[in-house]
Amino acid sequence: MSMGLIDDELQEVSKLCQHVITGSKLVSCVQTMVRVEIRRTTFKHIVACIQFPSDYPFSPLLIELKSKTLSDKLLDGLTNVCEQEAKKIIGKPQVLTVLKLIRNFIDENPLSCCYSEISAIKKDLTEADELKLKQKTSSLSLKVSQGEYYFRTRILVPDAYPEHSISLEDVETNFPPLFQRYFVGQSKEIARQCIEPPLKPKAKNQAPFRPTPSLQPVVSFLVSSVKQIPQESCQLCNKSCLPQDPMLAETSENADSHVERVYCSHLFHLQCLITYMKTPPFQGGKKCPTCGQRIYHDKLRVSEKVAEDRWAHQQARERELKEVTEFLE
Repeated sequence: MSMGLIDDELQEVSKLCQHVITGSKLVSCVQTMVRVEIRRTTFKHIVACIQFPSDYPFSPLLIELKSKTLSDKLLDGLTNVCEQEAKKIIGKPQVLTVLKLIRNFIDENPLSCCYSEISAIKKDLTEADELKLKQKTSSLSLKVSQGEYYFRTRILVPDAYPEHSISLEDVETNFPPLFQRYFVGQSKEIARQCIEPPLKPKAKNQAPFRPTPSLQPVVSFLVSSVKQIPQESCQLCNKSCLPQDPMLAETSENADSHVERVYCSHLFHLQCLITYMKTPPFQGGKKCPTCGQRIYHDKLRVSEKVAEDRWAHQQARERELKEVTEFLE
């Protein structure tokens, strides 16, 4: 090991590191180890531990990368890239070159903060689906398909992720408008819950709220919903809610065959839902035939008493009409 050359390099690193490596902090700069923290955000934060081999600079540096936030698999890949870069400049100082590479990687790969999530998402997708990473715009292009139905969107990952949540842009789908609103609205709500504490304070013995990654929860919701809804049947008539051809799907929200989604996420044709809600029993509220949860729907907000009175009135009118018909016969 050339001690004189290493000492000279250590002096250069000590003098230049924090000026040429944006967001760096030199923790240790001695012959036994160079330790540098490189931070872009709280989540995009890497600690580089560098040691000199016995025959340095004629062998590449010994590099170990650590992070409490980025995945081990990503760090392993980046370590390998750093080692390959060091081999290209054998015989010359290598420390600052390696540190610059790490900083450039953080800057040029903003999606590195959700590497583990992206890996998990890919496992849930099928050959009919698409997921493309756009590092330059820190976004993902997602298309989820089920039969002839699809949902496509661009997912933006902010620089301060996961403290700030992802957002959906450029949404395109051939589902009826009701479902587009549901996909987008529920995605926003899932993302919001990841970064905002609940309104109701937690118990004293629970840990304080901390923001959590929102990409995988949102995409998992979209994938499961898009895959499931085209295969759902009406809870009353048991006929398929959506036709196989999206062009034939009812878009008028007042039509009898329009598909309505109730609070428990199950589906009804509008006329089937109206019929079911207006038919006894009413005690305890109307419940979903499949899951047993109480049905809530904006279009059908009536109390048990009102529903029973309406039913009684309808039955009385039918009896009157029957009596008149029989009299005329």
